[in-house]
Amino acid sequence: MSQSRTPSAAPPPAPERSRVTANVVRGCLGNLVEWYDWFAYATFSIYFASVFFPEGNQTAQLLSTAVVFAVGFFMRPLGGWLLGAYADRFGRRRALTLSVTLMSAGSLTIAVAPGHDTIGFWAPVLLVLARLAQGLSVGGEFGSSASYLSEVAPAGKRGFYSSFQYVSIVMGQLAALLVAIVLQNVLTDDQLHGWGWRIPFVVGAVAGLVVMYLRRTMEESEHFEQEQARKAAQGPDSRERKGLIALFAEYPRQLLAVFGLAIGGTVAFYTYTTYLQKYLVNTAGIPKDTVTLIGFAALFVYMCMQPAVGALSDRIGRRPVMFAFSGGCMIITVPLMSLLGRTDSPWAAFLLMTFALTFVTGYSALAAIIKAEMFPTKVRALGVGLPHALVTATFGGLTEPIALGLKDAGHENLFFWYVTGCAGLTFLATLLVREPSRASHLETGPASGASPEPARAVPLS
Repeated sequence: MSQSRTPSAAPPPAPERSRVTANVVRGCLGNLVEWYDWFAYATFSIYFASVFFPEGNQTAQLLSTAVVFAVGFFMRPLGGWLLGAYADRFGRRRALTLSVTLMSAGSLTIAVAPGHDTIGFWAPVLLVLARLAQGLSVGGEFGSSASYLSEVAPAGKRGFYSSFQYVSIVMGQLAALLVAIVLQNVLTDDQLHGWGWRIPFVVGAVAGLVVMYLRRTMEESEHFEQEQARKAAQGPDSRERKGLIALFAEYPRQLLAVFGLAIGGTVAFYTYTTYLQKYLVNTAGIPKDTVTLIGFAALFVYMCMQPAVGALSDRIGRRPVMFAFSGGCMIITVPLMSLLGRTDSPWAAFLLMTFALTFVTGYSALAAIIKAEMFPTKVRALGVGLPHALVTATFGGLTEPIALGLKDAGHENLFFWYVTGCAGLTFLATLLVREPSRASHLETGPASGASPEPARAVPLS
């Protein structure tokens, strides 16, 4: 849709490297804490299920905690909407501070909440409220964080710096796993069930308060500040569209592109990180403690690959890297998952898992920047966060249920083709989208609420 151009301010001057690094670190620390808290619930639910739900069948108790986990998952689109709009209106720094505060409050609630034996019905209610807050937090974190990291990074290095978003996400997952390993080796099983499960949530709550302070000291993005100056110059009588209205009316194709790019990456990420560890136990028959070590080692290597692939995208463009991810996953998923299901060698499982995650890095290292480049400052956090949260809540949240349901029905191999098909959708979206780094709103005047050019406003060919 053609639009009249609004005079755009010049892009902000390149910030000093030390300032960029300091702001990126403070932004990523919050990401780490939020994802630590998110995975801590999944990791320790087996220990606190009996505390919050009435005595009875253990499977029913675990199912109840899983349902509460799903409630948090499906709050993520609401968080992507509300906190994304908040970030676009009041600033990335304030949104990121609010996000980590919500996560810390949720962890603290779980850590100190009395059990069902003490307060009855209110115990699971408190647990649900805590997960609602955490779901809002995680849902809003991605868009705000992706926008902030992309905006504070210098031109030509945005892929490198924004890739640290997934470094911090995986580091949070590893931190939760490490705490679990330590507590399982220090405390007895009875102690973990009795009170030890509260420790990781206390750690998360305290860490969240520290990060909340650090985020309050972050510099605001100059892109956002120039956007605020542009709005102030227009005056209070401006009829410019805002929020969801602007997003759906002015950038519908960008939204569709983000959906398409996110589907394959989200399904592959959850397949080769969280679900694969269950697959190695249930199908390959590798012992649980060995699988934990395999997963920890493979995720560590995966985490370290993010900046290298992000930097590569700065040199050769985003599309070639996304083609390598989506095309590679379409080729390797069926044979690789079949091999993993038949192996009993921990080393072979580690190498195959790492090989798969190498392809997934092609998506995760670019997940922030490739989406942030498609939207102007006025709707960037919302445009990135809302579709990403919707895809994560649906495709990401359903990855394990679909896999386990097909296994239970005796058609486990169909799941491999499902993952392949989702990667195919991302391949198609990458085929249709213009090179985001060359049509980037981040490089064409951050203060411009209008599209820089009609041809660049629409990322699809």
